[in-house]
Amino acid sequence: MKEPVSRRGDLDTALVFALAGFASLLAFLFYLQRADVLLYGDAVAHINISRKVFDSQTPGLLQLGTVWLPLPHLLMLPFLLSNWMWKTGIGGSVPSMLAYVFLVSGVFRLVRGALPRNADGSELANGSAWMAAAIVGLNPNLLYLQSTAMTEVLYLTFFLWTIVFFAEFTRALGDEDGLGVSARSKLIRCAWCVAAAEWTRYDGWFLAAIVSLLALGILYRFRNSAGAKFLALKFLLVVCGPAILWLAYNALVYRNPMEFATGPYSAKAIERKTAVPGYPPHPGTKDPPIAALYFFKSAQVNMAEGGWERIWVVLLICGAVICARSSRGLRPLLLVLVPLPFYMLSVAYSGVPVFVPPWWPFSYYNVRYGVQLVPAFAVMSAIVMAVLLGWMKSRRARVALGTCTALLILCNYISVWNRGPVCFREAWVNSRTRLALESELARNLQLLTPDNTMFLMYLGDHVGALQGAGIDLKRVIHEGNHRPWIKPTDPDGLWERTLASPREHVRYVISFEGDDVDRLVNRDGLTLKWVVHTQGQPTARVWDTQ
Repeated sequence: MKEPVSRRGDLDTALVFALAGFASLLAFLFYLQRADVLLYGDAVAHINISRKVFDSQTPGLLQLGTVWLPLPHLLMLPFLLSNWMWKTGIGGSVPSMLAYVFLVSGVFRLVRGALPRNADGSELANGSAWMAAAIVGLNPNLLYLQSTAMTEVLYLTFFLWTIVFFAEFTRALGDEDGLGVSARSKLIRCAWCVAAAEWTRYDGWFLAAIVSLLALGILYRFRNSAGAKFLALKFLLVVCGPAILWLAYNALVYRNPMEFATGPYSAKAIERKTAVPGYPPHPGTKDPPIAALYFFKSAQVNMAEGGWERIWVVLLICGAVICARSSRGLRPLLLVLVPLPFYMLSVAYSGVPVFVPPWWPFSYYNVRYGVQLVPAFAVMSAIVMAVLLGWMKSRRARVALGTCTALLILCNYISVWNRGPVCFREAWVNSRTRLALESELARNLQLLTPDNTMFLMYLGDHVGALQGAGIDLKRVIHEGNHRPWIKPTDPDGLWERTLASPREHVRYVISFEGDDVDRLVNRDGLTLKWVVHTQGQPTARVWDTQ
C-alpha cells in the first residue's frame, strides 16, 4: 500500500531539511578547521559592523553605517556577543548556514509544488524536486559561501521563498473562488520575504519592483472581490516599507537619502578611486549586453568549468522555454531568472564590476555574484527532467534517466571540487596579502599591555588585525565614532578630536599608508614603534603617544 501523497511529501521535506543541515555543518567544519571562513574581506567587515553595535565607544544602531543593508548584521549580532564566536568568525557563519538549509528545502518545495501533486504525478514531482535540491545543496560554491558571513546565501533564501509563496499564491487562485484565505495568506508571506530580501541586498529592491507589478496585475483582475483593495494596500505597505525606511535613515543620519548609492563608500565612489585614466572602469560599463555576458559567465563558473558548463546552459534555456510556453502553474518559476537583468544593469550602470578568470582581465572579482543563478540552473534543469520523465512510460527507463542525472551532478561537482570552488579561489587569491599584513600586525598588537590600552585606527580596511588580536572594538576610536549628520566635518566628534590630539585620548595610533589616520592625524609628540611591510598592501605603522 502506497503512502498518502501529502504524508510522503512531508517526510521528503523533513529529509531534505535534515540532509541540508548535515551538508551545511560538514562544509562549515571543513572550512573552519582550515581557517578559511574569514578569507573574504567583506565577511570580516560584516562581522565587525555587527560587533560595533554593542562593542564600541559610541555603541548603537548608527554603527550599522550605510551602503550595506542592516538585516545580515542584525541577524548575526546575537552570535557575536561571544568573544570566541567573534574572533573565529563562527558567529557570522551561523545565519548563513541556517539560510542555506532553508534555501535547499525551499527549492525542493518550489519544484514539487509546481508539478502535479496527485498520486500518479507524485513520483515525477518528487523525483524532479529531489534533483533540484541536490543541484543547489551540493553546489561547492554555495557550500563555501554558507560557511562564511557573506550575504549571498541569506539573500538567496529570501529570494527563493518569495518565489515559493508567489507561486503558491497563483495556484491558490485557481483552487479557490476569488481571493480566498489561502491566497491572501500566501501573498502576504511573499511580501514579508520580499521585505527581508530588501533589507539584505539591493537585489531585493529590483525583486520587489518585479513581484509588485505581477502581484498588483493579478489583484487588479479581482478588484471587485471583497477585500482586494485592502490586500493590495497591505502588500504594498509591507513591500515598500523597508526601502522607505532605509531612504529615511540615510536622509536623517547622512543628510542624503541616496548616501548608500552616491556617498564616499558606495560602489560608484570606489570605482572612481580605482579607475585607470584612458581605460573603461570594467568590462560592461555602459554596455548592457557585455555586462549580461560577464554576469552569466560568472554564473556558469559557479556551476562548473570547462565543457560541463555548456550542459547547464542548455538545460537552463530549455527549462525556461518550457515554463514560458506551459500552463500558468510553471510560469512563476521564471522569476528565478530575475538576477540576470538586475546584474546586467548593475554592471553596466552602477559601478559593480564582475571579473571571471576565463575572460579579460583574467582575474577574480565579484565572481561570487554568479551564485544568484544557481537556483535557476537547478529549477530549470528539474523542469526538463520532469518533462523527460513524463514522456517515459517505462519505469526502467525512468530509473535509468534518474541514475544518469545523478551521475551527471556527481561528476560535475567532483570536477569542481578537484579544481576548487571558484568562490573559494576568489577569496583565497584576493586575501593572501591582506591576511599576511593583518596576521603580522595582530601578533605585534598582542604584545601591547595592559588590556585597557586605547587605540586610534581606521577600521574600513584592516579591522581583521584587531579581531585576530582579540582587541575589543570599544578600545579603538575609529571613523564610526562621530556624528555623520554634522557636515562637512564634526570638530567636536570623538573621531575628529582624537585625530587632532591623539595624545589626549589614546595610547597607540595605527595607520595604514594613505588611509584617513595616515593623512589626518596630528603626529606631534608621536613616536614610531613598529612598521609592518607586506607586498601588495599599504605599509602599517604603530605610533606610541607617550
